[in-house]
Amino acid sequence: MEKYVKLKPKKAVFVRRQHPWVFSGAIGEQADGLEDGDRVSVLDPQGNCLATGHYQEGSIRVRLLHRGAEAPPADFWETSLARAYASRQVILGAQADLTDAYRLVHGAGDLLPGLVIDIYKDLAVVQCHSMGMYRERQDISDALQKVLGDQISSIYLRARKTLPQRFQEEAIDGFLMGNSAEATVKELGHSFKINAATGQKTGFFLDQRDNRQLLAYYAKDKTVLNTFCYTGGFSIYALKAGATQVDSIDVSAKAMLLTEENVTLNELAEDRHNAITSDVLQFLRKQETPYDIVVVDPPAYAKSFNKRHRAVQGYKRLNTEAMRLVKPGGLLFTFSCSQVVDRQLFQDTIVAAGLEAGRSARVLHQLTQAADHPVNLFHPEGSYLKGLVVQLD
Repeated sequence: MEKYVKLKPKKAVFVRRQHPWVFSGAIGEQADGLEDGDRVSVLDPQGNCLATGHYQEGSIRVRLLHRGAEAPPADFWETSLARAYASRQVILGAQADLTDAYRLVHGAGDLLPGLVIDIYKDLAVVQCHSMGMYRERQDISDALQKVLGDQISSIYLRARKTLPQRFQEEAIDGFLMGNSAEATVKELGHSFKINAATGQKTGFFLDQRDNRQLLAYYAKDKTVLNTFCYTGGFSIYALKAGATQVDSIDVSAKAMLLTEENVTLNELAEDRHNAITSDVLQFLRKQETPYDIVVVDPPAYAKSFNKRHRAVQGYKRLNTEAMRLVKPGGLLFTFSCSQVVDRQLFQDTIVAAGLEAGRSARVLHQLTQAADHPVNLFHPEGSYLKGLVVQLD
C-alpha cells in the first residue's frame, strides 16, 4: 500500500509556498503502519501528490525532499549533493586557498531538511537530525563519494545526539568510509585541530567564520576575553591579529587543552594567551580587570519554546556581567544560537542587560551565520545564529 499523508483543507498552500516542513496539525489522514523515517507522498485534500518527504512522529511530521507528483529520481542524492557543492564553490570563492573547512549541506537551506554535512579537509562529517536521513545514510555516503571523489578519505556519521532521544539506542555513530575522525584544517589562514568523533556538533563551529574575521579587524593592540571558547576560534583570530592579551575560558578542561594546542599550532606567542577552566558566569562575577573586547558565545540555552523564558534570563545575566567588564569605548561581541530565541527577542534581551548594567551603548554590527549555512528563503526558521557587536560607553 502506498505510504502517504493527506493534508487537511487549506493546508496544501504551505507546501505550495515551498515551506520544507509539514506539521502534524496540517494532516487530516495518513496511511496505516507508517514508521519513523519512511518516505511518504504528501497529498492535497483531493489526493494529488504535491511532494515526497521523510515521515517522523512529532510536531514536524514530514520533512520534504522532493516536490512534484513524480517520485524522486534514482540519482536524487548525487544531484542534490552536487548542487550543494556547486553552491559552495561560489560561496567560498577567493577564500578557497585559505579555507578547507566548510559546511557542504545545511539542512533546509540546501533543500535537505534533517541533514548536515561538514567538510574538514579530507574528512566529511554527516550529521542526521531526522530518522529518514539516518535510514538513508549509506546512499548519502555513496553519493558524497561520487561528488567529491578523492577529495575525501573518511566519512564519519554522527546521529545519536542529534536524533530525538527515543532513537538513541538504535542510532549508531561511526565510519561510513575510511577510519580517521581527526583533521587539521585551515580557516582563512588559521589552523585548527578537529575531532569529529569526540568534539561538539561535528567538531568545530564553522558558522562563526565571518564573525571571527570581524573580531580580528578590531583586535590589534587590544585585550580580549573569549568566553565559552570551545577550541579557541575567536582567541586564535584575535592573537593572530595582534591582540596584546587574550584570556580564553570554558568549563570543559578538554576544550581548554584543545585551545592551547591550537595556539601552539598557529605558532602564536603563548605568553599572550591565558587558558582558564571555569564556569563562565562565576568567572565574570568575580573578575575585576576590564577588557577592550569581550566575546559571549554560549551554547543554545533553549531548544524548545517552553524553555525560552529561562534562556532569555540566562542570556540577560551573562550579558549584564560581560558588559561590566568592557572598558569604556570597548566592544561586546554577543551571540545566541537558540533557534527559539528570535532576533528581536535577543536584541531586547541585550537592551535589558544594558539597562541593568547601567551602560549606554550602540550597535555597530548585526551578525548571523556564515554564508555556507544558507537560509532557505521560504524557511526563515533556518536563521538561527544571532549576534551583535555593541560598543559601550
